[in-house]
Amino acid sequence: MSGAASNGMFSAGDADPPDSLARDIELTEAVRWYESKRARLGGELLDQFSALITRLTLNPESGSPISADQKTRRLLVPRFPYQVVYRVCPDEIVVVALAHLKRRPGYWKHRH
Repeated sequence: MSGAASNGMFSAGDADPPDSLARDIELTEAVRWYESKRARLGGELLDQFSALITRLTLNPESGSPISADQKTRRLLVPRFPYQVVYRVCPDEIVVVALAHLKRRPGYWKHRH
């Protein structure tokens, strides 16, 4: 999840390594948890996440705005209780969190 996408527009927040690491850990932990519940379910979550990253890279405004300036947005992960929270910046899209919808609401708000 870290690094820029091949189109140079997507970023997982390389300028802030602790937050980038936190996002990587969130995704890894979620994939492992679902994989422990059923074989290939973690892979399905990863596939859904990847599809959302592609979607927001192609259409950054596709997510619902969740900040007053409308730059922080979210996309719900189909079939899973997660949201991809991201920020639209002039030259890149920064993924802020892969956040569970029911656990620790708003814990990611300090990230940007």
